[in-house]
Amino acid sequence: MESAAVPSEGGPSNKIIAPLWHTLVVLLILLALSLMSARSQSVSGIGQSRSRIANYLTVMAVEWCIVVFIWLGIRLRGVRMRDLVGGAWPDWRAILRDLGITILFLIAGNLVLGLLAFLLRASPNQAIRRIFPQGPTEIVFYLLLALTAGICEEIIFRGYLQKQFAGITGSAALGLVFQGIAFGAAHGYQGPKLMIIIAVYGCLFGLLALWRRSLRPGMMGHFLQDGITGVLGRHVMR
Repeated sequence: MESAAVPSEGGPSNKIIAPLWHTLVVLLILLALSLMSARSQSVSGIGQSRSRIANYLTVMAVEWCIVVFIWLGIRLRGVRMRDLVGGAWPDWRAILRDLGITILFLIAGNLVLGLLAFLLRASPNQAIRRIFPQGPTEIVFYLLLALTAGICEEIIFRGYLQKQFAGITGSAALGLVFQGIAFGAAHGYQGPKLMIIIAVYGCLFGLLALWRRSLRPGMMGHFLQDGITGVLGRHVMR
């Protein structure tokens, strides 16, 4: 078992990992991007007239910029990016173990989300359908987008915000819930009902990160979820 992602004398739940102003800036950026995407009905917030590949590249660039900003912020408190992610795999068996956990997590998580979507009568809107790649070239760029989301969004929400909220509130549970709410709020283009579902999914990913003391299973799961949904979505969601 790996050590806690952000070690401290009192445990990870009471350590603020970046200045409060830095967290406020991150949240404002996420909120602004979400509002732009909701208004434009586009994942990138740049509008529907641009090509899908342009939208993919825009989102990738923005998410990596946010991660770099987070890296700069946590350095002010002596926290490393490795601390957020949770170290490294010691051997190939650890990789296979996390992959197995990821697959089971996705199966269970999607059952929960499917039930929640049924209860809320939620379904993908046109903005979501427009994300799905058409043709081999777009599929390649979409998978790069899914990989970026898997890495960057887990660092942003389960790595940075979850630990920061836990440090601010002194509660790992509140840190988990607040980052899940932020995760749902960051997906404005998907509409209110799906934002609620995404918030719940964010909390499930938060539980996974707490249990494994690592973002790696969540990164794999996030990539597989987005990648499979996107590639198959245009055939299933007609």
